[in-house]
Amino acid sequence: MTKECKWIVKEPSDLATVSRLSTELGIDRVLADLLVKRGVTTFEGARAFFRPSLSDLHDPFLMKDMDAAVARLHKAVTGGEKILVYGDYDVDGTTAVALVYSFLSNHTKNIDFYIPDRYDEGYGVSVKGIDWAAEHGFTLIITLDCGIKAIGKTEYAREKGIDMIICDHHLPEDELPQAVAVLDPKREDCHYPFDDLSGCGVGFKLVQGYSARYGLPFDDLIPLLDLLVVSIASDLVTMVGENRVLAYYGLKRLNESPRTGLLAMASLSKLEPGHLGIDDIMFKIGPRINAAGRMETGRLAVELLTATDTAQAMRIGEKINDNNNERKNIDREITQEALEMVERGKCLASENAIVVYNPSWNKGVVGIVASRLVEAYYKPTVVLTRSNGFVTGSARSVAGFDLYQSIEHCADLLENFGGHVYAAGLTLKEENLPEFAARMDSFIAGKITSEMLIPTVDIDAKLDFSSITPKFFRILKQFQPFGPGNHNPVFMTEDVYDCGGGRKVGAGGLHLKLDLIQESYQSHQMPSIAFNMSDYFDYIKGGNPFDVCYSIVENYYRGNSTLQLRIRDLREKEDII
Repeated sequence: MTKECKWIVKEPSDLATVSRLSTELGIDRVLADLLVKRGVTTFEGARAFFRPSLSDLHDPFLMKDMDAAVARLHKAVTGGEKILVYGDYDVDGTTAVALVYSFLSNHTKNIDFYIPDRYDEGYGVSVKGIDWAAEHGFTLIITLDCGIKAIGKTEYAREKGIDMIICDHHLPEDELPQAVAVLDPKREDCHYPFDDLSGCGVGFKLVQGYSARYGLPFDDLIPLLDLLVVSIASDLVTMVGENRVLAYYGLKRLNESPRTGLLAMASLSKLEPGHLGIDDIMFKIGPRINAAGRMETGRLAVELLTATDTAQAMRIGEKINDNNNERKNIDREITQEALEMVERGKCLASENAIVVYNPSWNKGVVGIVASRLVEAYYKPTVVLTRSNGFVTGSARSVAGFDLYQSIEHCADLLENFGGHVYAAGLTLKEENLPEFAARMDSFIAGKITSEMLIPTVDIDAKLDFSSITPKFFRILKQFQPFGPGNHNPVFMTEDVYDCGGGRKVGAGGLHLKLDLIQESYQSHQMPSIAFNMSDYFDYIKGGNPFDVCYSIVENYYRGNSTLQLRIRDLREKEDII
């Protein structure tokens, strides 16, 4: 059961602006308020927001080193050099490799791709990968979603006669690799207007730049956008600016003319063709692609994403689907073990941060387990196992707390580390483990506030069920694609009841399927789903009132579309203070 949440209802936007925009657009004031909260205050701004345009994409040559990157790539293509596309084993890395490999395959046959083994090589550029490239005569490596810290590996590649173009989106350190080009919008000396591209997004800018410089039609890039939206949704980059434009057209491509491998993955995920959304990528397609690298090899994912034969794509997809089922079983077992360790005081730290270690755990799922522990205890969490003679694992944070800074504080104890504010990976020697856990716990104690340790639900507006009309939802849909920075709005409705047909659903009856009515609008019934809230079943079945916060979603099943409330949290009336 997750920790009780604090509900925060956002302050309404400027009433005069909301009223004017509501009148100009002919929309509900609640919807106008949502637009103003997103910085949209004019009719023209609303039109641009609701109708993203590919013409709004930035010039790729605004990115530092783009000139050098496309020139070196063109030299390799025209000179018949062997090019190796090298990427991480997660969704962002494998989609990035598939995107750049697919593009370059149309211009050269001297190309291959390489995905490092999670267990044997670990994250990022490896010596083994460079040696493989040298043995097979490659003279240019393009790294994707990795490489920004590969200073020694870049030098090693140069000694082997291999140039490198690095495409990454992670935070660089003070020193950059001495590559032919380092494309990373987070470079301090890079003034690209949008710095939150996914790794796949940086790869897209490379091929966009190449196309622009050498006279290739932009329309040739459109078929790559289905890969790009999968990376944007899965890597949880912000859904604003350039990402929102790319995701909008990526979803359009994914629904209208998806590549063979993604169509196979959607079918195996039992998704409705033509009606795929960001949530379908995040919860169905993305985890399956990720499972290939977690359980077997990320190379399988790239083979799927570049497949052109339907039968072959289904064969690979079924294998990946099996990997995902295995991953879920292992994830469930390890999560239970980790929860029991915390409850029994068998962890390395639990006061300010949770640090758990078991040398037998599967390295491929420790990041997922860390997220589960954050859900359960709402503290920064590190889950560690043993691999190749080292302790290695993943860290996850809570909203508002920079976990990467905490890990950086322990850098002298680590062999390597990398990641973002809220998620990171690390490797250390076993003898440093007690000191690492103690120092993490102590450092976090001095930085984290009590408010950060309480999960919150940010509520955009109070809403009566009677306001949820077909027109209201038709306009709300145009706020999509949703994601960080442009989240699916959360509404709050007070004094609701279940009609009487509420039931437990899902494995173990953990979820609730309800039909809600509001006391003052009894004719307006709203189908609802509440994940992991079965503890409230008896209270609800007793006919008691409660307040609810939720997002409004659309379900497709066998050609039929229905609205549903996806409940984020609910409160029994006596809980309200």
